Formats: sequence, structure tokens, C-alpha cells
Amino acid sequence: MKIGNIEIKNGIFLAPMAGYTDRAMRLIAREFGCEYTTTEMVSARAVTYGDQKTFRLGRIYDDEGPVALQLFDKDPSVMAEAAGIILRHEEELRASGRKHESLFPGISEEERPTVALPVAFDINMGCPVNKIFSNGTGSALMRDPDLIYRITKAVNQATPLPTTVKMRLGIDSEHINVMECAKAAEEGGAAAICIHGRTKAQMYGGEADFKEIARVKSSLSIPVIANGDINSPEAARVVLDSTAADGIAIGRGAVGNPYIFRDIINMLEGRAPSAAPTTEMLIEVALRQLRYAVEDKGEVVAIPESRKQIALYLKGFRGAARIRTEINTSLTLSGVEAALRTA
Repeated sequence: MKIGNIEIKNGIFLAPMAGYTDRAMRLIAREFGCEYTTTEMVSARAVTYGDQKTFRLGRIYDDEGPVALQLFDKDPSVMAEAAGIILRHEEELRASGRKHESLFPGISEEERPTVALPVAFDINMGCPVNKIFSNGTGSALMRDPDLIYRITKAVNQATPLPTTVKMRLGIDSEHINVMECAKAAEEGGAAAICIHGRTKAQMYGGEADFKEIARVKSSLSIPVIANGDINSPEAARVVLDSTAADGIAIGRGAVGNPYIFRDIINMLEGRAPSAAPTTEMLIEVALRQLRYAVEDKGEVVAIPESRKQIALYLKGFRGAARIRTEINTSLTLSGVEAALRTA
């Protein structure tokens, strides 16, 4: 499948997750075979206000592979303006060749990667969190397919980059309208649609339902990517077979377990399963992810933000509770490393 001029051989995506899919996680996912990643969701309105922290949240570097930038808001004009601002801002930064310490505090200037442009703008129409929903953004957009059309069209026309959309099945079981919403996005110019097989009301509970994704796939002419409950190669196969989707997006199943990308690609390409990672291997990957985060953000920011992800690498470890406690009280990379080395 292709999104714009980006070819995705196996259709393996990292699903965008607020608080998780930062540069560090995107790099690790890429190392294990993930073909396409997306940033955490970025407030379009904050971009139009010129908020530098927001620009930083959506920044992409040239060593990450194809990365889309996800935006959220409910106003088509704000979304379009933000997309244009981001593209101009990052193009200027890239062209200038500047590598300021504020962009990459953890490593020397010579080692800092170069700013890259997103390969697409992704529109968040699926976030179920109440503070997002109550503002009329995220999955709340699914209440109004015409608004979905207008937002998608506005973003699509604002830049030369492809526009993609992430959505759910609907607001709740009584209002499953993903078909109508997906068609509205396609008519607005979406290049691909990713669908999480849950409603807003389900949040992340219960089981994902892929029947509606299969219906959407059979009705649209653009690529459809399935998301939800993909936590093993076997689950990936079931989802692909039951939906005929062009690709799969892995979210929570990849947190603390980037080996899932390797294992799914082995399955898709007909290779024998690889051996399960050892404790030592998992610790090394966890530390590498943490180092990437520290390089990107500095210890003061990266250590607290990374704790929840690093802790998930410890799932099933003997003494995991004790190690998590030590990690949660450590303020330095060396402190977290010392705690993990006791596993």
C-alpha cells in the first residue's frame, strides 16, 4: 500500500498514542521493523498561537523513517492554518541547518539529527478521553460527518502533503456510523483511514469489533488500516483475514514490546518465529528507548515521562514491583539503569 509517495511494504504501522509515541518510541518501533509511525496528537489551536512546546511535540527528525504528524481541533480553518504553519516552520528550520541545544539537549551538536518534514498530516477523530471529547474534538467529530468532510478537505487543501484520518466505530453501540464518517473523509480527500474497532464509550475496554472495519474496507477506494487488540502475530493474522484491511496499526500492544513488529513481519513474510526475547534483551531495549528520550528532551523531562513505558518492559519479571518503585523514584538515567540491571 501507499500513502502519498510512501510505500508501506507490509502495512505495519505504529498507532499514535498521546503520552507514548514520542521520538524515542518511534525510533525503537522503527528498529524492530515498523514501517510508518505517527506523532502524539498536536493541538492545532496551540500551533496557531505559536506555542513552542507544541511545535516540539510534533517535531520529526530524518533518522525516524516515514512519520505523520497528528493534529486535533474541531475548526476546519484552524486545522488548515496549523498544517500550513507547521510545514513552513519546519521547512525553515530544516533549511537553516540550525541544530540548537534547545532542540536536542542530550547530545553534542555534531550528533544531533536534522529536522525532517512529516510525510502526511493525520487528523485525530478517535481520541475518547473526556477532556478532548467535551471540547468537541477527537471522537466527538464523529457526531457530524459533514464536519469530518470539511476538516479533511481543509487540511488536504492547506499543504501538498497527504491527509489521513484516525477514527473509531462511533460514539457508542447505538450510534455506530463509521461507514458514513469514513466516506465523508474519503470525499474530503483523505489518502487513508485508520479505524480503531471500538466506540468512544468503550474507551479501551472490552473487545475490538472488526466487522464494521471489513464493511468500510469493502466500500472505500482508499487504504483502510485496522487498529485494536493487535498484541501478537496470531491476533494480527485474525484482524487482517477478517477485515481484508490494507494494513494494521499497533498501539498498546507495542508499548514495552517492540518485538511485536519483528514477530508480525516474520509471520507475514513466511519466516519461522524468532525466539522470545530474554530478560537481558528487554532491559537493553528499554534502556535504549530511555536514552533516546533523554537525548531528545533531557533528563529532567525524559525520566518522569518515560517511567510508564519503561515499567511495561518489566511485565512478568520477578521482582518487577520493587524495580518499578525504584524507577519511579529515580531522577537520572544512571539511577534507572541501576534499577533495571537488578532484574
